Amino acid sequence: MDVILSGMRPTGNLHLGNYFGALKNFISLQELYDCYFFIADYHLLTTHPNPQDLHQNVKTILCQYLACGLDPEKATLYVQSSVPEVAELYMFLNMNAYVGELQRVAAFKEKVRQNPNNVNAGLLTYPTLMAADILLHRANKVPVGKDQQQHLEMTRDYAERFNKMYKTDYFPLPQAFNFGDDLVKIPSLDGNGKMSKSYGEQATIYLTDEPNVLKKKIMRAKTDSGPTEKNSEKPQEIANLFTLMRSVTKAEIIQQFEDAYNDCSIRYGDMKKQLAEDMETFVAPIRERIKELAANEDYLNKVVRLGGEKARESASKTLKEVREIIGFHSF
Repeated sequence: MDVILSGMRPTGNLHLGNYFGALKNFISLQELYDCYFFIADYHLLTTHPNPQDLHQNVKTILCQYLACGLDPEKATLYVQSSVPEVAELYMFLNMNAYVGELQRVAAFKEKVRQNPNNVNAGLLTYPTLMAADILLHRANKVPVGKDQQQHLEMTRDYAERFNKMYKTDYFPLPQAFNFGDDLVKIPSLDGNGKMSKSYGEQATIYLTDEPNVLKKKIMRAKTDSGPTEKNSEKPQEIANLFTLMRSVTKAEIIQQFEDAYNDCSIRYGDMKKQLAEDMETFVAPIRERIKELAANEDYLNKVVRLGGEKARESASKTLKEVREIIGFHSF
């Protein structure tokens, strides 16, 4: 069976783009593949987080993963730091990674530009830690966005380099997993690109937003003065509103607003009120489930413990075999 791996850094609450861009698809993947989903808390150390914040952020993402439908009975859901084999494989891969190729990574160069006073070794070797996450379970499929394609290519390079160096075909060369061409890309509320935390709180709909916060954000969404010619092309900010509606609103209601736009009778206030109602209907059960999970420490501990055990079973097997291939044998 194909092995699929995906991870997320615990940097705060998940938003609507996270759900439709990845989590909704992960829920279906866990029914079909051998899936490993992890919370990448080691990766966060390059930013030197406060210890209390780090723990809370891990708990936040865990609760939201579970609330969205990831099932620890069907997939392996674990916290990266609970699997120490990650660090050992990371070390082995670093021995075969070259400074020059690491320095050429686009993400590294951008981080150096943004934070010139925090150019640490972990930041430089970020791609080898990502590679360790993937190769640890010998995953052959990895759901990645375009911004992570270079890191996946480097993982393939490290796997191939290891195989050639030790004359083996031990590590598979992981492929990018594509969910298809019909993915819903959730836009930002301010008319910019896709929904992202980088565009600010008011432009992003979080899965934990309370009803009044949700409504306020949507009612403030950028619009124009309305169409002046029938069947005219929608400007980006209006197209964004329709895209948001398509993610949560019934088709017949969307068509009513499409018709109103095309005959120049649309009232954006009414459209936003409808969107706010439908968004609350969608978000409410997830938000309430997040609250329930956050209050159930025993269940969360059980999920983390069992997920860590399953991940370590796979990881320890890989490390045992890697050590033997390299030449570390017991006397």
